[in-house]
Amino acid sequence: MSIQNRYEFIFLFDCENGNPNGDPDAGNSPRIDPEDMHGLVSDVALKRRVRNYIMERFDNSAPNAIFVEHSTNMNKPIALAHEKVNGGVPKDSKTTKDQSKNARSWLSENFFDIRTFGAVLSTGANAGQVRGPVQFAFARSVDPILPLDISITRVAKTPTDKDIKGDASYQQHLEWEQKAPEDSLRTMGRKALIPYGLYVAKGFISANLAKGTGFSDDDLKNLWEALLNMYDHDRSASKGMMSCRGLYVFKHVGTDSDQNQRVKQAMLGCAPAHKLLDKGAIIDIVRKSATSPRSFSDYEVVVHRDRLPAGVELLTP
Repeated sequence: MSIQNRYEFIFLFDCENGNPNGDPDAGNSPRIDPEDMHGLVSDVALKRRVRNYIMERFDNSAPNAIFVEHSTNMNKPIALAHEKVNGGVPKDSKTTKDQSKNARSWLSENFFDIRTFGAVLSTGANAGQVRGPVQFAFARSVDPILPLDISITRVAKTPTDKDIKGDASYQQHLEWEQKAPEDSLRTMGRKALIPYGLYVAKGFISANLAKGTGFSDDDLKNLWEALLNMYDHDRSASKGMMSCRGLYVFKHVGTDSDQNQRVKQAMLGCAPAHKLLDKGAIIDIVRKSATSPRSFSDYEVVVHRDRLPAGVELLTP
């Protein structure tokens, strides 16, 4: 059974001496808003970490397999879906409405990220498109960040084709290395990072869209678990110290005395999202020091439960 309540949530995370989300169009420098120098983390970067956690948590197996994997052909599971429910892949990828619907339902049942985030399933043997109930906005840092470009030394070298051809044998590489001057076997490199940044991501979960994918209360529980733990399973040299610093969930429950009407209220919501998610509306993040923040302890998170609109509960999973 799909979820019966609308949700919004605020997800706090920080990065210390690392690169939370590099921009490939800027030499992988940390993403920033150039007008005010606040840091940005893309929605797809957040979804990728959720996918990675769920993949590890459930061994990438149905019903919690992951559709969008690293370095894979996404048309492969679409073809499998047609084989499972339609007896084979339609010729020339021409599917009937029923064939497309059957394949789409099978994919939603078996892949967590399709049920959660949706997917375009028309790239191969057409299975239509799924609009996911869970969406993130770009995360934004509370304060401006300072991207740094740090020079590093590398004590070994990867030769180029000008030095020796890439298809050279081990013996040829060994002979080239022995003949090369020692200083030429060292090189320089660069690392892009920020000293510190506390980021706020806003998320939205639609009970109405959940009906179309089968996104359930169990899926919702797994999503919260992923957000709380995903950065502990995503360590790398470039990421520095990244941690979840808070998850604040607004659950719409309704106010009407009539139970049927209250169920409808819970699905449609009892307050506009901005009245729950705007800075200082319910969750206020206050900087405690006049100096540039360098840790989470430089902030205080103030929760104004008295400002909650009627029919909305605040949860902290």
